[in-house]
Amino acid sequence: MVRSCAADATVQIMNPDVLPAAQFSASFACFAVAWDLMHKAKKTARESFLPPEFTAPEFNHQAWLLRDIFGNPFRPVACDPAWRTSTAVGLAEVIYDDRAFDRLPILADALQDAGCEDADILAHCRGDGPHVRGCWVVDLVLGKE
Repeated sequence: MVRSCAADATVQIMNPDVLPAAQFSASFACFAVAWDLMHKAKKTARESFLPPEFTAPEFNHQAWLLRDIFGNPFRPVACDPAWRTSTAVGLAEVIYDDRAFDRLPILADALQDAGCEDADILAHCRGDGPHVRGCWVVDLVLGKE
């Protein structure tokens, strides 16, 4: 199953439309991690269904980065225009320009003050990260979707 998804991801890389290819690759990365975690309860780490390159620390770090950039591709979030207050947009611009990801919890507070009650957005902002430029919440607030 994982190997057929890898083949599908390889075909998607040839897709001239970059966004669907990136989304599919992110979905595959999330699937691969979930598949491995699901089967770790039944198998030891030595008998993992995934090849070693998918269980290495670098792969886990890359999966975190993909989740930071794309969010959950199976649960897309729309930004209510009311959430784009001057405070929220100003904070998002500073976070984006200065890579000041330590201010994401403040952005969560500003979004919550503006009426945002989306658990995914608020949890992502208040989470430990890692975060990078292109963070899906910051891009959502800035309208870079």
